[in-house]
Amino acid sequence: MNKVGAKFSLFLAVCFVFLLAACGSNQGKSDSDGKIKTLKVGTNAAFAPFEYMEKGKVTGFDIDLIHAVAKEAGYQVDVQHEGWDSMLANLENKQSDLAISGITINDDRKKTYDFSRPYFEAANVIVVKKGSNVKNALDLKGKKVGVQNGTTGQDAAEKILGKNSQNVKKYEDVTVAFMALKNKEVDAVVIDNVVANEYVKNHPKENLKVITDRKNFESEFYGIAFPKGSELTPKFDQALDKVMENGTYEKLYKKWFGKEPDMEVLKKAKS
Repeated sequence: MNKVGAKFSLFLAVCFVFLLAACGSNQGKSDSDGKIKTLKVGTNAAFAPFEYMEKGKVTGFDIDLIHAVAKEAGYQVDVQHEGWDSMLANLENKQSDLAISGITINDDRKKTYDFSRPYFEAANVIVVKKGSNVKNALDLKGKKVGVQNGTTGQDAAEKILGKNSQNVKKYEDVTVAFMALKNKEVDAVVIDNVVANEYVKNHPKENLKVITDRKNFESEFYGIAFPKGSELTPKFDQALDKVMENGTYEKLYKKWFGKEPDMEVLKKAKS
């Protein structure tokens, strides 16, 4: 091969390498600099085991899940602990790209936010001191009940006690509600079952028990929330489907809850 041919072959090889690199860089959603776009994710990191602070970082099932789903969709995420009310306000004002924080999908919230398909089934339960005469939700009448403000736990308590009942005590997050129960400021706390069980398990000295009442507290489903009309919703829905199909969701569920997820329930909820 002559020198001209050799140089031309080298030129083609270099071009081929750059072409491969360019193709590789387009596998994620890139910004103007060619870097994979990072989305701002709001959460309320006081809802273990879904999201909580550990050594200065937000961790939990929801956090692992959103990283996996975002990766599948071609994005990176920056998860920020904002508190429940601020998280929802930032989402509504489009200061966040999405939010994940054990957010129940319901008709009222659908008026303000878009949601992914359901990714978790939950139900409200009652937490009381051992020895309490509360046996079910109807026994809460006449009692002081702690709830996290703006949650379905508040809705469930108000359904029993009345919309404007002064016996429904609203707190910024569930840890403050549990503190009120410990200090006998309330007689019970109504909160999601997994969070209740996690708290009771981790605080044995507080002598608490969990009461399940599926007759009065129906199942609910968590979803990833987006600003209304967000173009990310269908992309993350598709990515969430893939994460649920390829075994990643099952792996994360077992890691955090120590058992197999009921995928059939989630499939039915999606439809």
